Amino acid sequence: MNYSIIRYILCRVLEFQALFLALPCVIALIFGEREGAAYAAVAASCLLLGFLGKLRKPKSTVFYAREGFVAVSLSWILLSITGALPLFLSGEFPSYTDALFETISGLTTTGASILTDVEALSRCNLFWRSFTHWIGGMGVLVLILAVLPLAGGYNMHLMRAESPGPTVGKLVPRVRHTARILYEMYIFLTVIQIILLLITGMSPFEAVTLSFGTAGTGGFGVLNSSIGSYSIASQVVITIFMILFGVNFNVYYLIRARKPLQAFQHEEMRYYLGIILAAIVLITVNIRGSFQSLLEAVHHAAFQVASIITTTGYSTTDFNVWPEFSRAILVLLMFVGACAGSTGGGIKVSRVMIMLKMVKNELSHLIHPKRVRQVTFEGRVVNKEILRSISVFFIAYAVIFGASALLISLDNLDFTTNFTAVAATLNNIGPGLDKVGPAANFSVYSQPAKFVLMFDMLAGRLELFPLLLLFSPSTWKRS
Repeated sequence: MNYSIIRYILCRVLEFQALFLALPCVIALIFGEREGAAYAAVAASCLLLGFLGKLRKPKSTVFYAREGFVAVSLSWILLSITGALPLFLSGEFPSYTDALFETISGLTTTGASILTDVEALSRCNLFWRSFTHWIGGMGVLVLILAVLPLAGGYNMHLMRAESPGPTVGKLVPRVRHTARILYEMYIFLTVIQIILLLITGMSPFEAVTLSFGTAGTGGFGVLNSSIGSYSIASQVVITIFMILFGVNFNVYYLIRARKPLQAFQHEEMRYYLGIILAAIVLITVNIRGSFQSLLEAVHHAAFQVASIITTTGYSTTDFNVWPEFSRAILVLLMFVGACAGSTGGGIKVSRVMIMLKMVKNELSHLIHPKRVRQVTFEGRVVNKEILRSISVFFIAYAVIFGASALLISLDNLDFTTNFTAVAATLNNIGPGLDKVGPAANFSVYSQPAKFVLMFDMLAGRLELFPLLLLFSPSTWKRS
């Protein structure tokens, strides 16, 4: 284990955290809020610690997958711990545990909250909550790679550890250039959404914060009603951009590279859009009687389907009161999630489709034992290493899900609440059903249960294994 390079990366992360925390200070100055002092103090501390930690140069800049996984996991934990401090020091959160829960929920783009009154928060705290979504959406290590050269040619291990999906590849030969392209597209889409929301009549503050929440597929809002109080035009814009941010960013790169035919032949994207369309139709038919017109039913069905499958978590209505059939579809969408290589959470469409193809091949093998059939995806044969990793992912996912549901059940809440609370946090969605539904929050859980759910949020965002490796003794042995 190359401890010196991990220390160096963590110090870089602290410096970037200081930069991130400076933005809420600006918001506090604009609105004349004293809570900005907490952000200034924590930002200065992060900057000082990062500078002092870097004074001792790494003995070696060489690192491999193990160091990459550890560096990414510790970076996210460090960002969460420091990011929670100003929320707690501002006095607007009852405990540091609640502030940490809110920060982890923001950075992992989950959107689960312990707040009963969001509108009571200062503007700088509201901005920070939403901005953490934007930071976590594409990944802070990807941002650092885009701006600064790290560890020579070994930094692909950082991108693989932080990026969602079964496989991660370079869009261009250089990893740093790949990271820049990803952030250029991310910023471009965010800016376009801000402009469109301003056109629909939103205030600049609301347009920016809600765009951050949409871009990161997080779901923190600035009103207690989430998105329900905004105009239909604003809701339509958010619906479209939730779906866009749930698409694999490789598709946008192909469009950017003037290869639209290849972009629209993207198999995962076609499955993703097909699932969305099918879910909208089924839910619309099921909830038609609850709304005054068919168009209104389609609108709310489309918004909630987009919100849940992309794991954003915004809501225009309380879908907790919808018929059981519609609620069941939304729960299934929680597990499917968005595309690999997007800012969305969940298991990912590509993993689900490859696993279904594996099942189909196994059934075919039982009928025709001598026939050799290979699993293909995106026009290529999926190698055995990826198939093995997907199978192991599903096993680890099931174990973590079951253990988490069992542990939080000690709070003696009902099964639906506990089941969907774990589904909402492990898949980075936000709202669940019943006592953690869109009109409720996670304050009903005890502090030990909140720590379980915090672990789930981090594990879900980091695709399980980077976080699990921290608990393996062999990870920490020196090479």
